[in-house]
Amino acid sequence: MSYPRSTAPCLDGTSHRGWCILNTSGWQDLPHTRLLADVSLWSADLANLAAGIERVDPFADSFHLDVSDARFAPSLLFFPDLIRALRPLTKRPFHIHLMVERPTTIIEDFVTSGADLITVHAEVGKSEAGAAIQAIVRVGRSAGLALRLDTPLTASEPHLDRIDALLLLGTGLGVKGQDLAPEACDRLVSAASMLGERRARVRLIADGGIRSHTVPLLRRAGADVIVPGSLVFQSQNLVETFSWLGAL
Repeated sequence: MSYPRSTAPCLDGTSHRGWCILNTSGWQDLPHTRLLADVSLWSADLANLAAGIERVDPFADSFHLDVSDARFAPSLLFFPDLIRALRPLTKRPFHIHLMVERPTTIIEDFVTSGADLITVHAEVGKSEAGAAIQAIVRVGRSAGLALRLDTPLTASEPHLDRIDALLLLGTGLGVKGQDLAPEACDRLVSAASMLGERRARVRLIADGGIRSHTVPLLRRAGADVIVPGSLVFQSQNLVETFSWLGAL
């Protein structure tokens, strides 16, 4: 794989063979002034993903693609060749959520298929998660860290200085249609406090249980980004839906 070259000093120590690696991810360019919609393609018509992307593309801030190995999470979901096929259909950033046991083994495949932000789970272990984040940053993409609903927020602390997003699940992992857990909002509040000054750089993502009545609660609790699925794809008026989201 080739790496971008920069003559700028590597203030964060991110380099490869003496090259300073710039973050070329479109995720970095998204606004910080409103709630962002990271639209989940798992809730689109899987037999016609192209039509789903075309319909939502004018409104989405990014597209969220769940990847699962049927071990870490119960489902089998999106894979690199599918991401590669979808990539030409939109210029929106692709957020690849790796719900897998060994993210380090597949990061390069998803980078080359068109990922902008790649999120790995803290539950894979400090060493594996750290190596994965380092690999993502090294090739100029944005790195995210995800926590299951029952994982203590402290599990994220070793990685907070290297990530661009912290994703908190508000439901069980890898199962659609669940209600938002009662503790989800409190976890967002605590995460925002834990991040402190890092809040200027690390976006908080709320994933799971995204409904019309839960989004305002999640936003007030500190969510910078939500991962809507059926809320968007079942909407009869996308202009109205996204105008409402943007105003929260």
